[in-house]
This record gives sequence, structure tokens and C-alpha cells, in this order.
Amino acid sequence: MKFIVSSTYLLKQLQVLGGVINSSNTLPILDNFLFELDNNHLTVSASDLETTMASTLDVESDSKGSVAIPARLLLDTLKTFPEQPLTFVVEENNTVEISSNHGKYALAYADGNEFPKAVELEDPSKTVVTGDVLATAISKTIFAAGNDDLRPVMSGVFFQFSTEGLTFVATDAHKLVKYTREDIKANQVAEFIMPKKPLNLLKGILAASEDDVTIEYNESNAKFTFENSVLICRLIDGKYPNYEAVIPKENPNKLMIDRNQFLNSVRRVSIFSNKTTHQIRLKIAGAELNISAEDIDYSNKAEERLTCDYQGDDMQIGFNSRFLTEMLNNLNADNVQLEMSMPNRAGILTPADGLDDGEQVTMLVMPVMLNS
Repeated sequence: MKFIVSSTYLLKQLQVLGGVINSSNTLPILDNFLFELDNNHLTVSASDLETTMASTLDVESDSKGSVAIPARLLLDTLKTFPEQPLTFVVEENNTVEISSNHGKYALAYADGNEFPKAVELEDPSKTVVTGDVLATAISKTIFAAGNDDLRPVMSGVFFQFSTEGLTFVATDAHKLVKYTREDIKANQVAEFIMPKKPLNLLKGILAASEDDVTIEYNESNAKFTFENSVLICRLIDGKYPNYEAVIPKENPNKLMIDRNQFLNSVRRVSIFSNKTTHQIRLKIAGAELNISAEDIDYSNKAEERLTCDYQGDDMQIGFNSRFLTEMLNNLNADNVQLEMSMPNRAGILTPADGLDDGEQVTMLVMPVMLNS
């Protein structure tokens, strides 16, 4: 088995696939890339048993075969080469020899047949989304997903597909983000919970891609096909909490404010907040928003006044500044609206501008109790 491939082209593909491989694997074979050669097509796969990703590359070759090559060693070697053709030859003595313009390098390989086979999806449903839309949906929601191993359903992003549109939801019980696209529809209703790791991989790869991504899914697995790559992952098992029930419907108090100004102010004031609660206080009266924080243990306190557009009753409400900062960071609007009903009910943060047609983002942040 022998093939010739460009060093930078191979490295670029392998760096993406390398994101799948765990730093410590239960099976030693998972520390390898699987190379499957079929004449001019080389398919490289990486897996951690939960997620498997494969990319197909164009190479020069007239042979067939499969070998598993140590991932770390190969990546470290490829990073040092300038652009040039590399020749890979699989020798009889269980080594792969790589020849460059200046030298030869031999790596031990494992039998390709030992590598776990990717799951075949039986009877999947299918939806097609453009890459940049999917990447936006992931990056707008994934930061709100939880890290609690005891509640695995909340550690992923909930995909809800219907003939009305697509909805993506993430929550960790303190904050919740719901991202909706009404301009893209699925042909049937489906719901599944995607784990974070494959989503982070997809987000990185698809960020600027306008190519279509085909999403196929059944009860237990999902498969994403785009350009020359395929990603298959196991879904999180369980029922997602009824998130609609926690979104307050009646919110008479509406605050409209410049996002950057609000974000910077919250950032500054929060430096003076209590290091365990991260609590900041918003006091709104008329067209004035007063943001304050206090750390009684150290006698630190800060207060800022901003002008805003506010309709509603005067009120005081407390929030965890870290959640508020995270949410404001993930909105790319000039102005944002914060809707509230009462100091003990969740606040709803939405962008006032900067959205595409058919695109909606709703962020929910739970309040913290104020010590009067």
C-alpha cells in the first residue's frame, strides 16, 4: 500500500480529526488514525467510541488497504514540514515509511481491522441545513449547556425539528438559551439531544461554510455529512426538561439598552462583587439604570449609572454577573432588551437588532435573591 499526498493538505484534515481523539483512551487502538486507501481516495477516521469522524482526501495512488497510524506522532511530524509532497509506503515489517524531500521517517502501525467500525444508522430521518446556520445555532446555545454528570440531558444541546422550523435549546438550570430558525424547515417532527464534544467540532469546522450539511438521525445516533466529511455520534439518552414552562410569558417591565455599554458596565462592577455569589444589583427607575455590587467581607463596592429606555414599574433585581456577561457576549446586537416581571422571576434577554430574517434568540437568566 502506497500513496502520495500534500503535507499541508493532510495536516489540515488531520488536525480537525484530531479533535475527536481523547487524551486518555480505554482502547489503545483509539490513539490512532485509521487510514483506508481505495486508489485515489484516502479516508481517514478518528473515534472515541461515542463520536467518529471521517474525511476523504484525494491522493495519488493505485493501491488499496487499511492501517492504523499513531495520531500524536503523525501530527507532530506533519506540523514541522513546509508544503511538499509526502510519500507513504506501508512496509512488511509493520512500519509505515514517510518520505519527504529531505528524509525518511518510520512509524509503527496497527492493523486497520482492529479499529472500531462506525455505526450504520438504521432508518434515519433527514434534514438539510447550511453549514454557517448550524455553526451559529451551536455557538449561540452551547455555552449555556450544563456540566453536571448527574443530569446528562442538560449537558447537551436539544435539537427540535419540525415543519414550522428548527429550534435549538441549551440550559444548566441557571440560564437558558433558545435559538430558532423559521426560514429552515424539517419534513417531519423530531427531537434529540446532542452531546457537547461533537458540537464543538462541528462549530469549528462549519463556521464559515455555506455548503449544505445533511443531518440524519434516529433514536440513538446522529450523522452529519458535509463537503468531504462525515461525523457520527451517539445521542444523549433521556427526556429533555419542558423548557417552555420556565419562560415567563407576561413581562410588563421592558428595558432597552446599548449592549456594549451594558456589558462593560457589568464587567467593571462585577469585579467588586462577592466572589462566591458574583451578585450584581440592577435598580431601574425612569430612564436610569443603576448597576451596583458589594463585597461586605472586604468592604469593596462599586456603582454605575447608565441611561436606558425603560417602560414599567421601578424595580430592583439581582443577577449572577458571570451569567449575564456570558449572555451579552454571545449576542451580536447593538441594542438588547431585558424583559422582567418580578424580582424573583427570570429575566428574558433578547437582541433588538442584528438578526437575519426568520432568526430568533431568547436568553433566560435566573435572578439571585437580594439582601435588602
